[in-house]
Amino acid sequence: MMASVTHMGAPIARGRTAEVFTWKDGQVLKLFYDWVPPVWVETEAKVSRLVYEARLPAPAIEGVVEAEGRRGIVFERVEGPSMLAEWKSKPWVLVRSARQLAELHVAIHALSVPELPPYRERLEGSIRAAQALPAHLKEAALSALARLPDGDALCHGDFHPDNVIMTSRGPVIIDWMTAVRGNSLADVARTSLLLRMGALPPGTRGVWIIEAGRRLYHAIYLRRYLQLRPASREDIAAWQMPVAAARLVENVPENPQLLALVEASVL
Repeated sequence: MMASVTHMGAPIARGRTAEVFTWKDGQVLKLFYDWVPPVWVETEAKVSRLVYEARLPAPAIEGVVEAEGRRGIVFERVEGPSMLAEWKSKPWVLVRSARQLAELHVAIHALSVPELPPYRERLEGSIRAAQALPAHLKEAALSALARLPDGDALCHGDFHPDNVIMTSRGPVIIDWMTAVRGNSLADVARTSLLLRMGALPPGTRGVWIIEAGRRLYHAIYLRRYLQLRPASREDIAAWQMPVAAARLVENVPENPQLLALVEASVL
């Protein structure tokens, strides 16, 4: 049940879909913009509760509320920089950070949450809705997706260093709105794309440090993941094209690079 209360304090952060404010009793409010569909909010609340109960390192959730006419979710407040911010301010942690990101991803994929929607359906819907994709590339991406195997692993759907908070008790994974169930290698393929070409958050300082380390960070992440959860690099590469095609629906700054990757895959 959604409560309507006003404990909202000072703003802490601002993202693509929501703002984060202080709340009462060591909590925060993730307040979604008014354009965000209510089902997105309800989905994130449900998934956040499921992953917390599954004992993954995720914030505890209090519930869904309404504040200033907008829907939001009250979470436990987790203190610390994001993994991305830590890497930017302490470049010498790059190796440890990349390995830790892979270890967290493996922990996610070790679980199954049957209540979640299938990853394949999410990708298919995004590919069909991507206006930047010409018809022949949509067809090629959908055909490639149809040939890939299903799975039932818990997949974060948007796993990257800015969605991991480095707290005093260890890393905590946030932003579970995009969680699905499916083939874990699809999730790895998306993280691979984000590490290699994902645009940095607006206002990021020290961009040159991150850009200089991208390739190495990605290589260490992928090597560590495959050490812990063996698979072939070819199997991951097979997911890259349909995952890139699906990401085009998000209209992100790296859309030209994503489109080029899809085009190159069908030549």
